[in-house]
Amino acid sequence: MPALTDLTNVRTPVEQANGLPNAHYIDPAVFEEEKHALLFSQWAGLAVGADVPEPGDAKPLEFLGMPLLLLRDKDGEVRVFQNICRHRGMILVEEPRKIEGAIRCPYHSWCYSTKGALVSTPHVGGPGHNTHASIKRDELGLTEIRSHIWRDVVWINVSGDAPAFEVAMADLIARWGEFDLPVYHGGADSRFTLEVQTNWKLAVENYCESYHLPWVHPGLNSYSRLEDHYHIEKPGAYSGQGTMVYRQLTNEAGQTFPDFAEVGAKWNEQAEYVAAYPNVLLGVHRDHAFVIILEPKGPERTVEHIHLYYSVPNADGGLRLRNTQLWKTVFEEDIFVVEGMQRGRHAPYFDGGRFSPVMDSPTHCFHDWVAGRVEAHRAMGRAAE
Repeated sequence: MPALTDLTNVRTPVEQANGLPNAHYIDPAVFEEEKHALLFSQWAGLAVGADVPEPGDAKPLEFLGMPLLLLRDKDGEVRVFQNICRHRGMILVEEPRKIEGAIRCPYHSWCYSTKGALVSTPHVGGPGHNTHASIKRDELGLTEIRSHIWRDVVWINVSGDAPAFEVAMADLIARWGEFDLPVYHGGADSRFTLEVQTNWKLAVENYCESYHLPWVHPGLNSYSRLEDHYHIEKPGAYSGQGTMVYRQLTNEAGQTFPDFAEVGAKWNEQAEYVAAYPNVLLGVHRDHAFVIILEPKGPERTVEHIHLYYSVPNADGGLRLRNTQLWKTVFEEDIFVVEGMQRGRHAPYFDGGRFSPVMDSPTHCFHDWVAGRVEAHRAMGRAAE
């Protein structure tokens, strides 16, 4: 099968490189290819642990067409299963709810424990016979998707063959070692979603760089200027930006959120914003953190799930509301940019664009990763023919 796009020039040095071709933003066939090359084969963000805060909490989700069930089992461990019965493939859970006892299939009443074990198969051997020699319950538990929790993000590896999370994300885990502390979700007022008519990659690209701040975020730029920022790049893993002039939010009495314990003086006015490839955008500050999980809904539609976290449970409610609104304003300011670039990808003579070697290198780092993963996926396909 011929390659869908030519990525040769994307992987050249930033001074000469072009960006990804238009097809990587608008073509359904390329979207399908990237689903496997970039999202199923890596540790991708699905949800947050705060979505299922108590044992028995279950939340049905869809990830690139896959029906999944996010579940906190009876012992408090977060698990991800395919949300289908092993009998006839019926969807098990339609709405978020508490699992009391077992997960019961509404079709033929097969039941599963919160750990995924098949525990009941009523009448499977005929009326009144709940077992059959050919139905081996220990082989027919729910299909579990490999998952890992870090910074409350539920990361999944659909293919099951990515390196262990601690290996794949080792550099970022070490970089933010001071923040290896409990984080507390701010609650209902610290989560919101943005539906954006854009390809998910454009949201990553925009997040990676600070170049746009003076024109897109004038409020932020009034105190956090271009010259106050620095690039963050780890080829093959993540990229982003940092600032040296972070200002803590205060209320009318001058109070701030409590700091994360012992993060060190380095973080007094420093903050970092990293896109962990493929689809998780993270921000860390001395007193709060946030995560944005990008949910690709198609080549030209993305849902951004934003969650804010604090160093203590039940952080100041009024200050929390103000902080949520601050970040919501900032993230909404980006919408016209990523939607405008998306519309621009329908210009047939656009060549992927060029990068400022000084200002755009974190974005080029992401493009190089995308192109490398897609090329590796294509090579595996050719080898299998």
